[in-house]
Amino acid sequence: MKVSKTLSDIADLAFADRGVCTELEIKKLYLLTNPKPVMRKLFVLGSIAVVAIILALSWFWIDALFLFLIAGPLIYMGIADMLQVKQSIKRNFPLFGRLRYVFEDLRPKIQQYFVESDTDGAPINRNERSVIYQRAKKQIDTVPFGTQLNVYAEGYEWITHSIAPKDFHKMEHNPRIRFGGKECKQPYDMSVLNISAMSFGSLSQNAILALNSGAKLGGFAHNTGEGGLSPYHLQPGGDIIWQIGTGYFGARTEDGNFSDDAFKANATKPNVKMIEIKLSQGAKPGHGGILPAAKNTPEIAKIRLVKPGTTVFSPPFHSAFNTPKELLLFVKRLRELSGGKPVGFKLCVGRKSEFLSICKAMVELKIYPDFITVDGGEGGTGAAPPEFTNFVGMPLLDALAFVDNALRGFGIRHEMRMIASGKVLTGFNLLRAMALGADTCNAARAMMMALGCIQALECNRNTCPTGVATQNPELMKGLDVKDKAERVANFHKNTVESFVELMAATGMTHPEQINRTHVYRRVFMNMVKTYEEIYPTIPDGCLLEGGDVPFELEEYMKYASAETFELA
Repeated sequence: MKVSKTLSDIADLAFADRGVCTELEIKKLYLLTNPKPVMRKLFVLGSIAVVAIILALSWFWIDALFLFLIAGPLIYMGIADMLQVKQSIKRNFPLFGRLRYVFEDLRPKIQQYFVESDTDGAPINRNERSVIYQRAKKQIDTVPFGTQLNVYAEGYEWITHSIAPKDFHKMEHNPRIRFGGKECKQPYDMSVLNISAMSFGSLSQNAILALNSGAKLGGFAHNTGEGGLSPYHLQPGGDIIWQIGTGYFGARTEDGNFSDDAFKANATKPNVKMIEIKLSQGAKPGHGGILPAAKNTPEIAKIRLVKPGTTVFSPPFHSAFNTPKELLLFVKRLRELSGGKPVGFKLCVGRKSEFLSICKAMVELKIYPDFITVDGGEGGTGAAPPEFTNFVGMPLLDALAFVDNALRGFGIRHEMRMIASGKVLTGFNLLRAMALGADTCNAARAMMMALGCIQALECNRNTCPTGVATQNPELMKGLDVKDKAERVANFHKNTVESFVELMAATGMTHPEQINRTHVYRRVFMNMVKTYEEIYPTIPDGCLLEGGDVPFELEEYMKYASAETFELA
């Protein structure tokens, strides 16, 4: 057996105790113990061969040198891949290794269009997206051949219909709910579905213009998000809910503290109907934001009242208040500065004891917000760390039931309205949220899809292909404001009408009649429960002093204090 010295050495070492071994076994072991960067050698040899062939051809046909316009850049990229040290795949597989990153970029698109089923896509599946697009475009939104959902799967939900349904055509097709308590001088009648908080900067100016124009056409409200009140929110003339976040953008002093004068200048504008103090956001509760210096343009700096070209931090906490009582005094202060407009706060529920602390402060001070927006942990955002998006914050349904029960327990539910925010997409989502206590709902991603969003999942890259979540002027041009405003208004109208039609089917004529007994959920294969059984309503006033506190809230009540958010 003729074998090289190296192979013989390997054979002697590896098979000394086995006697005779075959040449094939030795060669296999040699290849395992002496791997070679085959693709690098192939690339080098191939490049030399290509250059030689082109030069040889040019001897007979000079135009063959133009082939270097194709071969040259490819050879250059391969050499660059071999010399760089950051990506092992490209270093070991020059030129061809780049395909890995191409396929990785294409994977979400291939998954969405060719792999996932109509009910599997995340965060919003194909069926839900189709309904949004169809309603926005005024296309047929009916489905053939029955449901695609597994009605016996755990988690399947449905509503109870009535043998004596109401006449949908005689009902109010755009019901409105009045916001504004006893201290409010300018109450606002709000639609049951409105645009949730999305800032200019996160969304393009064309997207903001289209959303607000759609709100004006459809007669519903548009929340500014914490990025400030921009001209693109005001120009179309739609109703505005101005959100005040921890950075106090548009209502701040030069050093970042809250400014009464700056706030009053914006809050008293006719378009601004309500003020919302943002305590936390469902997609990233307890997490502040950063506006990089590169994105802090003179225009955005003017809107946010910050210095252009500087990095601006939104802290995770407010500097204008530190305790539950101070929060409510801040609510009262903003109501007075705005001329008596409805003022409330938005939060994603975290520690239950902290919200109970706010309730205790309400009872002690007899100061009530005009509304509370409850954001679910499944809420969306343009950018957030995955740990915060996936694992922080109470989901919407649990949070709604808890907040509604807490307010009932302290006997103050009638003093304020509740808004639900967090993956509200359809008429059923509206009814389900109202069954757990919401008076109205806000939608963000559904409104983005009405604008043309295709769930490309590039919100955090400034490369949104539809011009919705980008500041790239070339991409923004693809979003026609007039056309998309009409689609937003269409989506709102058709979704609210579907909600009203569901109410009619249940035998109800007004959202205030909806309660937890109207929604069922399959909790096990052979067990079905109503929301009232899953989230029992607690008696009014049971959390007041001397009341019979429900067992599940006893421990949280011990730690709740009107004086502090810290554990008492």
